[in-house]
This record gives sequence, structure tokens and C-alpha cells, in this order.
Amino acid sequence: MKKLLITLMCLCATLASFAQNPKSFDIDMWPNGLPNSNGIDKTQPYDNEKRNFKPSIRVYLPEDSVKNGMAILVCPGGGYRVLSLGQEGYDWAEHFTKQGIATIVLSYRMPMGVTEVPISDATEAMRLIRENASKWGINPQKVGIMGSSAGGHLASTIATHNDEATRPNFQILFYPVISMDKAVTHLDSHNCLIGENASKQLEDKYSNALQVSSTTPPAIILLSDDDFLVPPRNSAEYYLALKNAKVKASMHVYPSGGHGWGCGKWFKYHKEMMQDLQIWLDTLK
Repeated sequence: MKKLLITLMCLCATLASFAQNPKSFDIDMWPNGLPNSNGIDKTQPYDNEKRNFKPSIRVYLPEDSVKNGMAILVCPGGGYRVLSLGQEGYDWAEHFTKQGIATIVLSYRMPMGVTEVPISDATEAMRLIRENASKWGINPQKVGIMGSSAGGHLASTIATHNDEATRPNFQILFYPVISMDKAVTHLDSHNCLIGENASKQLEDKYSNALQVSSTTPPAIILLSDDDFLVPPRNSAEYYLALKNAKVKASMHVYPSGGHGWGCGKWFKYHKEMMQDLQIWLDTLK
């Protein structure tokens, strides 16, 4: 009887977990070999503790009854040094899929000074989403990208540097790193992505406010006024660049909260942030 009770309790816990977390599946992005290397990514097995992240996507699809054709590629932050896969990654899936939005969370490789490494991973993820759009019930013209902190830099890089085939249709940026100017940037992100002694030419290339054009997709930017890690000037410069290019953009600055809150419910303005984000997404439907 005791064993049966334990079994039933475990079953109930499993069912509760399924109820809270949408079903997902993982895809290895480079089954035929990596296109470039950061020096450790060919070491097997992959080990997140050693910053050796497997380049892959985790796909969460909404129920047919609520899906609206939208999809978001989620790029977690971590200073281009680690990945915050929880509240800046997987934890978003439940919220978005309930809204009918397919959620694809990217595990990208750390650059370790090889700039192209994470960019190629994010670009390939965008390609895979559009390639599988019909199969996954996604409208290929409603594929957005979302990034937090350094993930926001990666997302805005894909939005400003890529051609139409892999450029997102909209972008959601949380307290993003935008500039590679040492006076403005998050210095660790700068050093990990382009190197401590990067040339001004390279810094300008990946200062994404300088790369905005009329083809850059619409954006919403969300951050705290008291961000102690990534200066709010990053967001302000990007917002102004978008407006100067006549690109639809919205920016929400919350009075406090610091950095790194993602979808964490402990963030004082979590409810307001979720409402602001939802209102903006509704304008894209």
C-alpha cells in the first residue's frame, strides 16, 4: 500500500509538472559539424559548468486551440560568458505558449573572442524556424527574436545585421547590451565577444544602434532605471536610432529592479511589465 501511495504521489507530481510546463523537443543545430569554433566546443561531452554549451534549440509549441502563428526565438543573457537559461529562457515558454505563441529557446555557444560563434548559432536558429514553419504551425512572417542583457545584444545583432531570410519580424529586448563602445557597454560582454583590444572599427560594427536602418524590425525595449550592470544609455541610443530610421519602437523604463529580472515574479513591476509586453505584441497580430 505504501509503495502504491508513493507511486500515485509521483504520478500526480508528474501530471502537475506537465500542466505547468508545455511539451517541448530539442533540436541539434549543427548535426553535420560546427561552422566555426570557440576552441572548446568540439570537446565532448558538452558541459554547461565549463561554459561549453551545446548549440541547440528547445521548441515549445502552443496547443492548436490557441496558436496564432507567432513565434519567438529566445536568446538568454549571461554576459557572453554563461547562459541564464531559467528566467531569461525556458521559464518564458509557459507564458508565451498560453498566448498562442511558439517559443524557441536558444542555447548558443560562448564566443570566447570568436565573434561569429554565437551569431552563427542564432542565425541558424532563425533559419530552422522558418524552414519548419509549416510543420510547427508558424507564420514565417511572424517570427520574432527576444534577448536579455548580452542576449539582447545577440538579438539586436541578428535584427540589424542579417538579411531578409534570417532577419526577425520583430524584436523584444530586455535591459540589452547594445553598444560596444567601452564608455557605454557592459565591459565583460565586450571583451568576451570581440576581445579586450578590439579595434574601433569592430566596436562600431557591433554597436547596434549604429547599424539600424529602415529594414530593422519593430522593437520593444524593457529595462530598469537603476540598472547597475548595463547602462540604460544602451537602450536609449537604440530607441532613438530606431525612431530616427522611422522604425516602430516602444521603450518602457521601470523605476527600479536593477538587472536580470527576466520573467521572475519577484520583480516589483512584473505585472506591469507583462501587461506592457502583451499590449505591444497585440499590435503585431
